[in-house]
Amino acid sequence: MKWQFEDKATQGKFTILVGDPSLKGEGLLNGKKEMVNTIVYNTGEEQKVMIDKITYTMPPNSVLPLVANQNFRFADPEKLVAWQFNRDFYCIADHDAEVGCVGFLFYGIQHPFFIPLSDKEIEGISIIEMQCIEDMSIRDNMQGEMLRTVLKRLIINITRIAKQQTECYKKFTDDKMDVIRKFNLLLEANFRQEHEVQFYAQAMNKSPKTLTNLFGLCSYPSPSRLIQQRIILEAKRYLYYTDKSAKEVAEDLGFTSTAHFSRFFKANTGVNFSEFKELV
Repeated sequence: MKWQFEDKATQGKFTILVGDPSLKGEGLLNGKKEMVNTIVYNTGEEQKVMIDKITYTMPPNSVLPLVANQNFRFADPEKLVAWQFNRDFYCIADHDAEVGCVGFLFYGIQHPFFIPLSDKEIEGISIIEMQCIEDMSIRDNMQGEMLRTVLKRLIINITRIAKQQTECYKKFTDDKMDVIRKFNLLLEANFRQEHEVQFYAQAMNKSPKTLTNLFGLCSYPSPSRLIQQRIILEAKRYLYYTDKSAKEVAEDLGFTSTAHFSRFFKANTGVNFSEFKELV
């Protein structure tokens, strides 16, 4: 089943899907018309999920956060509960970033981020699910605020669980870990134009060496490698979901020439752009 809320004044949209076969993410195929973040809870056995043409196994009794630009399909959506929302409905980045739509769940390093739940945690998520469904049926001028409150509670609960399962959050302060989240947020906003670590370090008032050392302490890929990976991921998305040429993709991703982009693509994938396109 599917329950939906829409605020006509703000264009805010919030949806909860319980065992609904329509659950999916369109990514680039969506044409950027409806950008929504998704939180998926697997209530059944493990199942396959394809994210940007890569197949993963989602464990039973686990949660998976998905960002708006991802294309995804689940093998058995009838066993899932999902919450979907756009920025107009819920984005508190300016004053409470950690539990906003730019928080740790959506802009941490690990992708995909499968978060297993204990029996007690399952009970808590199930209570929030029931509250959401109940509030969807109460149509008054406080409905939107109630739904935002319940969604915030969901995000806080899952963020707490995820942090407890993330080794670096046990070893380092929240301030240090927030540097990593902010880097990822900056990367998402600027990777098409800015390909050098220096830009991101300067924007965060850090040195490139400081960023590299912090990522190394957490056993994460270096900032430069993360920039390369993000560009390649987007290039592959263009190949999977659009008919753009190498020249058009190179321009969209901020390369000075098609030749430069082609060299970059082959260095990071092992095949050239045209060869990869033939395999899609």
